[in-house]
Amino acid sequence: MDILFRCLNAALMLTMPLALGVFLARRLKTGWRPYLIGVGTFLGSQILHIPFNSWVLSPAFERLGLSQPWEGAGLIVAACALGLSAGVFEEGARYIVLRRWLRDARTWSQGVMFGAGHGGVESAAVGVITLIALFQAIAYRDADLSGHVPPEQLSAARAQLAAYWAAPPSLIVLGSVERAISLCVQVSLAVVVVRAVTRGNPAWLALAIGWHAFTDALALFVATRYGPYLTEGLLAVVAFISLAILFTLRTPDPPEPAERASQPQAEAIEPFMPATPRNDQVEDSRFLG
Repeated sequence: MDILFRCLNAALMLTMPLALGVFLARRLKTGWRPYLIGVGTFLGSQILHIPFNSWVLSPAFERLGLSQPWEGAGLIVAACALGLSAGVFEEGARYIVLRRWLRDARTWSQGVMFGAGHGGVESAAVGVITLIALFQAIAYRDADLSGHVPPEQLSAARAQLAAYWAAPPSLIVLGSVERAISLCVQVSLAVVVVRAVTRGNPAWLALAIGWHAFTDALALFVATRYGPYLTEGLLAVVAFISLAILFTLRTPDPPEPAERASQPQAEAIEPFMPATPRNDQVEDSRFLG
């Protein structure tokens, strides 16, 4: 039963993005191009985001004496820094892609599809990592860890493995719940960035970066101090606020060309037929050679 819940959790992480994409493609009729570009946008943002965290933020934390596990003021600083890092790289990547490569995505529907691809591939990546962790835990469940782990790390590895299998089903499925919450936030943020591009107002981009940073910082701080259940409860509130932002910014899409062509014309216009010139007019024309 434990393995069943873990497989269900990973399956939801993997299938939710695709199911959402299919639903939105049929409902909004935008095609899959914004979704696929959203996938590439997230992957591209991580090419810079992950090295920045590893090569810039981590050494900075060490110089400040902020070693893990973070506590007190150190936890607040780390949560804010990591949250801001995620906001700048992901929302900055969205803005650049919309300005340079996805110039035709200027409607609310296209922004929704773009955000679904961005958040969807993130959910799928977490699902793959979850599956890999499950396979490893199954492989080492009854194995002698002394042959696989250095002696100084043996006790920590055994404790980690025991904690993994001791997790209750309610805690296991929180992973897929968090991914659903993340999808709501990512779609909302994409629409906010579309608004920044269409209005030419950087304040909308700042709003997207700030809301992203706040969400990630809140998740890290509360999870570290108070555990996963309160974290997901507060993130659910964030998701509802994000959906409120999303539907507040909703505007009707412009009619398709086919729809414009199907609209009745006021009245039929007779085609213009030039009058046939008289022979004397032709002879007198100065434009004849």
